[in-house]
Amino acid sequence: MAAVDQARYAALIRRYFDACNEADYDKLVSCFTPDAVHYFPQGLPEIPWRTADTIARKWIWCVENLGSQWTTEKILVSHDSHEAVIEWTHWKGKLGTALRGDEWYVFDEQSGLIREIRAYYASPADKDVAINELVDFDYAGRGYHLKAATA
Repeated sequence: MAAVDQARYAALIRRYFDACNEADYDKLVSCFTPDAVHYFPQGLPEIPWRTADTIARKWIWCVENLGSQWTTEKILVSHDSHEAVIEWTHWKGKLGTALRGDEWYVFDEQSGLIREIRAYYASPADKDVAINELVDFDYAGRGYHLKAATA
């Protein structure tokens, strides 16, 4: 197995989230292998998203139609495998809601690009609450973002 470059993988994840927030197609696509797959929990249409092109277009749609912005809360990169896990918040500005969750990343050893993301939500998406998050978890006390960076 090739050596794991933890700093490179963490930087790529940050670049990916910057690209999502900027709705930058070229920057988004450059983060993925062409055949990348993004998996999601049940409840969303047209999942999983297959190919870098599809992933980029779907996130751009979210920014344009939902006012989406994302903050990364934590990033942990494995020291002995080409994988990482993060916590994030997806702020949906036009809807006045947010969703918290985790993602598991698998990187392509040859290119160093993202080849798979598996998303896990902190809770089922409940349309009756403003922010979907874990019950009684002290987000503020633990230093999590309480609003989108651009809000």
